[in-house]
Amino acid sequence: MRLAMKFACAGAIVMLAGCSLFSKDKSHNAPAALVEFKTTLAVHPAWSSSIGKAGEFNFSPAVAGDSVFVAAADGSIMRTAAASGHQEWRIQAGMPLTAGVGSDGSTVAVAGEKGAILAFDGDGKLRWKAQASSEILTAPAVGAGVVVVRSVDNKIVAYDASTGVKRWTVVRTIPPLTLRNAPGMTADGNMVYVALPGGHLLALLANSGAARWEIAVGEPRGATELERIADISGAPVVIGGDVCAVSFQGRVGCFDTSNGNARWTKKLSSSVGVGVDERFVFAADEHGIVSAFARDNGSSAWSSKLLENRGLSAPVSFGRAVAVGDAQGYIHFLSREDGSMLARVATDGSPLVAAPVVAGSNVIFQTRSGAVLAYSAE
Repeated sequence: MRLAMKFACAGAIVMLAGCSLFSKDKSHNAPAALVEFKTTLAVHPAWSSSIGKAGEFNFSPAVAGDSVFVAAADGSIMRTAAASGHQEWRIQAGMPLTAGVGSDGSTVAVAGEKGAILAFDGDGKLRWKAQASSEILTAPAVGAGVVVVRSVDNKIVAYDASTGVKRWTVVRTIPPLTLRNAPGMTADGNMVYVALPGGHLLALLANSGAARWEIAVGEPRGATELERIADISGAPVVIGGDVCAVSFQGRVGCFDTSNGNARWTKKLSSSVGVGVDERFVFAADEHGIVSAFARDNGSSAWSSKLLENRGLSAPVSFGRAVAVGDAQGYIHFLSREDGSMLARVATDGSPLVAAPVVAGSNVIFQTRSGAVLAYSAE
């Protein structure tokens, strides 16, 4: 009961942050109007499908090889060809889901109600089930022969991807208050990078759970527990020798994957993750201001207020654009060079809170109502 109360409170904090109600001047919280502009990027629908509603949870598409994996709160799981949208299979987990999907192409993992963990093979056949110690809100990370989950009691557990046998457990202390937007995890090679409540980023060896390093992305500050929330938002992004992340009421930055040393950090508060490419790191702050930083040294490239207070998703680099969804169901394509508006498309009108992904020549979004939409650009 205590845990349920704690995270009910944390859920309320997410709502406050998303609506910018920390501000005393409510007149400044209205979403920025969608002003007219000259479209300079031709964006075309590549394909679409439907998976089911997300409910109160956050389901983001996952890309592995040539496939896209999606899931919904009603237990639906689907594998789709990334290029064509052809449905390769669709299954029912047999229970409501709270998080997913994680996949390396041969193993597909989701989290079910009351901390259930379900792993399927690449053809959608159930391989094994396991039970976590509490609810899971973070999509499992799959790689190096393990399925790694983090439950809301801050236990990180790895299971053998083939058998479901528990391989290792890592436990971290839970801060007094946390966001309910579930810090993410990223598997890369033999490493798993785990974003934690409290603002820490943890690098674990996938085969043993041994910590290679742990660093603070957001350091809790302030007189009250509310002011001291500094959870990492979204999933860390690994590119080259960098792992980049952002925290709420904290910082955005990139860190050396080998030792956790900071390449650079900048003060920024975000409740969604970062987008990264070879040149830039993109972040949408809690007020909807989208900024680009040079990936090598963190210098500011540009900052745009065009989408202020529109409840943005994490941004993603897509060709010459940065794509980001909003709470009214629009997808915006900003110039990755200067932040100007290049194009805009409307979806089904439901919030686009899930992190988008790029698969080949398509960018893929999943709406709160369950539409899975792929777009290409010229």
